[in-house]
Amino acid sequence: MTSGALFMMLFWQIGVTVVAGYFFYRVLTSKPKTDEEADEDSYSDNDSDHKQNRT
Repeated sequence: MTSGALFMMLFWQIGVTVVAGYFFYRVLTSKPKTDEEADEDSYSDNDSDHKQNRT
């Protein structure tokens, strides 16, 4: 393996690991949603059949 190939392999492996780690950190340190925010983010509220049955 050439030194250029080794450098490129290490660069991309480290880069992907850093990006994945950043997003894991963001998820693990995010604040929990309040009840109102959780209700607004419901899939069932977006379902037209569910809305018709509620009324």
